[in-house]
Formats: sequence, C-alpha cells, structure tokens
Amino acid sequence: MTSSAGHTPERPDGAAAPDVSDAPARRGRVRARRAAVMAVPAALAAAGLAVLTAEGALGVQFAISGMPFTVTATELNGTGFAQFGGLDEMAEGSPNAGDTGGQVLVVTSVIKNATLTKLCQSVDLGGTNLIIRAGEGAQKVTASDLTTDSTELSGDAAFNNIEIGNDASTLNKAGPKGRGPKGVFSQQSDTVHIANLRQTNYATTAGVFKLPGLKLGFSGSGC
Repeated sequence: MTSSAGHTPERPDGAAAPDVSDAPARRGRVRARRAAVMAVPAALAAAGLAVLTAEGALGVQFAISGMPFTVTATELNGTGFAQFGGLDEMAEGSPNAGDTGGQVLVVTSVIKNATLTKLCQSVDLGGTNLIIRAGEGAQKVTASDLTTDSTELSGDAAFNNIEIGNDASTLNKAGPKGRGPKGVFSQQSDTVHIANLRQTNYATTAGVFKLPGLKLGFSGSGC
C-alpha cells in the first residue's frame, strides 16, 4: 500500500492555486488537526468506548474515498488491542473533500485477533444504501490484524490490563501493526469486549477477514 501520511492535498475544487495569503490559514488548520490527534484516544477511554482497529501509522496507508460507512455488531471480542489518533487523507482533488482540505481526523485502533457477532456494514450512496451482513448464524465473523479508522463510535466496552497514555511507538500488545508514530498519545490492553458496537468509519483493512453467511444488497435504510 502506498503511504499517504505526510502528504498535504491541494484544494479539491479544481480551481487555480489559492492566493499566498490563504496559505498561512490553511497551514494552521492542518497543524490544528495534527495536534488534535494526540488527544483522541484519551477522550474515548474516559467515555468507556472503543473501536475496531487500524494500521500502525497515522491513518491507513491508502487514499480514502472520503465516503463514511457505518459498522455495527451486537458483540465484539478481541485479544491484543491498541488505539491512537490518526489522519486519513483523500486523493488529491477528491469531490468529497468539501472544506476539510482532504483530511479526516480519525481514531486508529488495532485488534490482533477479533470475533464479531451479527456484523452489519452500510454505505449511503445517495438514495440507497449498500449493505453487507455476516456472522448472523452459529459462525461468527473473524479477523486478524483488523484495522478501522473511525470518526464516531459507541458501545459498552470492557478492557483487561489496559494501559493509557503510552507513546504510540512503544505499543506491544497488538503486534507490529499495532504501533503508531512517536510522540502520539495511545492506549492498549490485553483484551477488549464491546457490546452493541456502532461506528462511523472511513477505512478498514485486515490480514485475514472471514465473513460466514455473507449477504450483500441494497436497501432504503442503513445499519
């Protein structure tokens, strides 16, 4: 995967380059987003919430579409959990960038091994929703090195042997993929359990992702 970290996209509207006078304000917004990365996991820990996962860097290592998607599960269980803030970046000139400058502040997490019950994923395509469902029967969805970058999440979470305030580059509970950049606030735990999980995500990756009973279709409503 091609790294997008550190690349600052141009304005997405296709117009001529902005006046030099606009540059300081834009650089200020980018610096503010990067500074906000430090505090994201701390707020989540205080709220007792968590997410699925992410790559061991600032956001996933590919350009995101900029279209959010919803993920829900009645239950998630994982071993080897890590979490830190990140920035995902859209492709240069993406029509979905709006006033974001092509960057999305996300919560980046890693679960080494995860199981999910009654997984639902939906993306709003404008007038209809593309929905994927799996793990509704006896077999559960399983994943290794599962990665997700999220902007919103909720659920009832429990952690075993949690550590809060680590430097993200020193994390060791979720394996090599569960380490972030030096100087970034993070947390990790031996295990994570989340009931009634609900997320708004911009990216997901996994080493292995098994979806028993997979169903894909369109619906007037999402998950």
